[in-house]
Amino acid sequence: MNKLDTHQHESVENISTLLADGHTAALKEQLNNLHPAEIAHILEALPREARELAWDLVDAELSGDVLTFVNDEVRSGLIKNTPTDDLIAATELLATDELADILPDLPDPVINGLLLAMDKQDRHRLESILKYPDNTAGGLMSADTITIRPDVTLDVVLRYLRFNDTLPDTTDNLFVVNRDDKLLGALSLSKLVTKDPELTVAEVFSETPSYVYAETEVHEVAHLFEKRDLVSAPVVDADNKLLGRITIDDIVDVIRDEADHSLMSLAGLDEEDDIFSPVVRSSRRRSTWLGINLLTAVLASWVIAQFSDTIEQLVALAILMPIVASMGGIAGSQTLTLVIRGLAVGQIGKSNSRKLLYKEMMVGILNGLLWALIIGALAYYWFDNLQLGIIISMAIFFNLIVASVAGATIPMMLQKYGADPALGGGVVLTTITDVVGFFTFLGLAALFLV
Repeated sequence: MNKLDTHQHESVENISTLLADGHTAALKEQLNNLHPAEIAHILEALPREARELAWDLVDAELSGDVLTFVNDEVRSGLIKNTPTDDLIAATELLATDELADILPDLPDPVINGLLLAMDKQDRHRLESILKYPDNTAGGLMSADTITIRPDVTLDVVLRYLRFNDTLPDTTDNLFVVNRDDKLLGALSLSKLVTKDPELTVAEVFSETPSYVYAETEVHEVAHLFEKRDLVSAPVVDADNKLLGRITIDDIVDVIRDEADHSLMSLAGLDEEDDIFSPVVRSSRRRSTWLGINLLTAVLASWVIAQFSDTIEQLVALAILMPIVASMGGIAGSQTLTLVIRGLAVGQIGKSNSRKLLYKEMMVGILNGLLWALIIGALAYYWFDNLQLGIIISMAIFFNLIVASVAGATIPMMLQKYGADPALGGGVVLTTITDVVGFFTFLGLAALFLV
């Protein structure tokens, strides 16, 4: 556990202790001295009753930001238990891009109150963000940008910035546009303050900045930031008209959400679930996945049942069966994880998928040979039965090849048909390796041993 994790754990423990002891004043002071993201982490870690008590103690100037950090289910619960006037007070201070993120969760009276309180410019900015899906650059962008024209001098730009006396957070570039607001390039702050003030913007700005189209999916934007070490990037429409910008703090959230999604999807869960959601709701959500897993387990059991007479005659088969299934499952999971990550970061496509499949098949063959020899020798030494050792060697060899091929093809096929490569891949893979492993091992045993 690193220092940050330790600090967060201690904060949760301290808040829980103060709540249990009824020290409201101390609790209020400690909560409101934290960053909104830390408050959100604590609220997500508290049981629902304690969460509501702690939420009531968060100051209005912080609570809006806190709502943008908590996951969807926790946010819905907090909003449901907050009076309309308090919600308006909490959210009216948010930047338009942050407000756009939580607006769908807000009740209609709050939305109407916020829109009425907005000036025309902010309302237009909000509308420009809301017309794009959440998973696109347009839905993620901030409309809070500073634009300049190419024909002005750097001195004019500097005086303009001093007059406004503020810069949007994480500003590293000013965007250069023409009279139609079409993006021409970007002027970095470093050039602005180091070049001759008498030079014009046209003489020093970069004409080919890293930009993204509003319809670009957020995971592609994240890859662009990662590859080019960007702090911000302009967002344009199909006509190259500047709409807004995306900043690194938004991308960090995207990367974290994608990692959470991949991890939770492997178990059929949603990363936006509240860990303290009601028991019945949690049970209902997980029942579907458990039902699917039951069907796959029944299939594997049915295969075993076809060889019940064989197993009765040689107990060693029942002892060794889990080894065959387990080795196949682990080998397949290694390939599955590798391919899911490759698909997620854009390293795998039509051009290289066949070569990757061939490479993983060869890995399966080599590992199959190695572990077939080891496990076959172990079985022979254990049961003093050479034929049994040979049969389990053949089953291990074949199952590891099948596992490697299945681990590579399952996520590719899921993505090809529009499904999440991480969702369900583990269950399908386990079914294949179990069925193939049991059928091969028991089938060979039925032919040659009994």
